[in-house]
Amino acid sequence: MENSYHYIDPEFKYTNKNGLLYNLANIKDEKVLLAFESLKVAKRVEELTENPFKILDSHSLLKIHHHLFQDVYEWAGQVRTVNISKNGKPFFNGERFQNGFQYIDTLISEYRNIKKSNRLELAKKLAEILDNVNYLHPFREGNGRTQREFLRLLALEKGLHLNLNPPDDNNVYNRYMKGTIDSDVEILSKLILELIY
Repeated sequence: MENSYHYIDPEFKYTNKNGLLYNLANIKDEKVLLAFESLKVAKRVEELTENPFKILDSHSLLKIHHHLFQDVYEWAGQVRTVNISKNGKPFFNGERFQNGFQYIDTLISEYRNIKKSNRLELAKKLAEILDNVNYLHPFREGNGRTQREFLRLLALEKGLHLNLNPPDDNNVYNRYMKGTIDSDVEILSKLILELIY
């Protein structure tokens, strides 16, 4: 599946001229940075799994991102200051983030009004939240991992378990990617309904 991002970052706020993200470990090799990031973030995901915190509102995305990436990037937990597109499709314009966060707060409120026994409606609303958080894409890096943890914590509020990142499950990964890239809420709803328990 194509994974071609484009960043409008003429001042190199996040990367050097070779496109390597500035990082706290001052790593200069892309493969080493990828391995370092994966290791550090996996440890932080484990911590968050063992000690989950309550989602207050959409700004809890910032708290999750900071927790996951605090060992890797100085800007962990901060919204991006560059605009991003993927495969020619732009994500939310950073100048309007406040509107995007407010809309997600509305969706969270609607989610909280659904009875925990109504898994179909919960799955549909979680898919809608995921679609909008993905379009918002508030971070320069780490949006997917952050949004999956955000959804997992929202499901936990209803006493449900949701793992959108099961190890070595290409079927889940491919459906998740297709649903988020194509903004296909129906695919995401079906996937979440299958995975939620």
